[in-house]
Amino acid sequence: MTQPDRPSGRGQRLQPAPVKRVARELGIATYEPATLRDGLGPLRAAGAGLYAVASYGKILPAALLELAPLGAFNVHPSLLPLYRGATPLQAQLRDGVTEGGVTIILMDAGMDTGDIVLQERRAIGPRETYGELHDRLADLGGRLLALACDQAAAGTLARLPQAGLASPQEIARTVTRPLTKTDLLVDWGWPAKRIVDRVRSLSPVPGARAPLDGEAQMVKLLEVREAPGPAAGQLTIACGDGEFVTIERLVPPNRKPMTGRAYRAAAR
Repeated sequence: MTQPDRPSGRGQRLQPAPVKRVARELGIATYEPATLRDGLGPLRAAGAGLYAVASYGKILPAALLELAPLGAFNVHPSLLPLYRGATPLQAQLRDGVTEGGVTIILMDAGMDTGDIVLQERRAIGPRETYGELHDRLADLGGRLLALACDQAAAGTLARLPQAGLASPQEIARTVTRPLTKTDLLVDWGWPAKRIVDRVRSLSPVPGARAPLDGEAQMVKLLEVREAPGPAAGQLTIACGDGEFVTIERLVPPNRKPMTGRAYRAAAR
């Protein structure tokens, strides 16, 4: 079961979810209910022993979770109970977190509040982007999910309640939500590190936005780094804390991605 096809791209043509595309290649049938209530009948008929959920984007109701006798596993790319919600990877990078990981939980009716069954930590690199971290933790998540399924089938699954693993204040501070257009904006008056972390948290998609050199539209920032100061040939911006960032890659309005050097040379 996956989300229905959604419009995407400039032409806003309907596009299937990635899991649907892969399922087609593997000859696996998919079901895309408009509502979760519509999905109850097919899932009940399937008679599955357990469910595995990853990046579905909706909270599953108790009536659905109760259908699988071994439970429903959720693959979540953070060290729960921290960074619950819709955008944990982006939020961790935006906040400059240096250690993340993947947690497998047995789902309940709450938002990422179920018992932890497996969890592994991984360092997050200081220049690692959303795309890089996503792919790295997706691989880890797949391996942990397979292990959790084996343990459930063997009756050896251990469960750890999330209560008491972090303070309520810390949990509330790190709850995430879907991105809005405002979340994509970069203010050059911010400290340099905040700018770097915001850009890498949104790279390569959807991409951070900022005004540059009087452009009528925002440029899309794909890669920036902290710099000691302006350098010959580099596209360098002074930040609000007196430090500097160099723009390594960007996408100007209605143009293809290019390096900061190429942009600066073309602007002369």
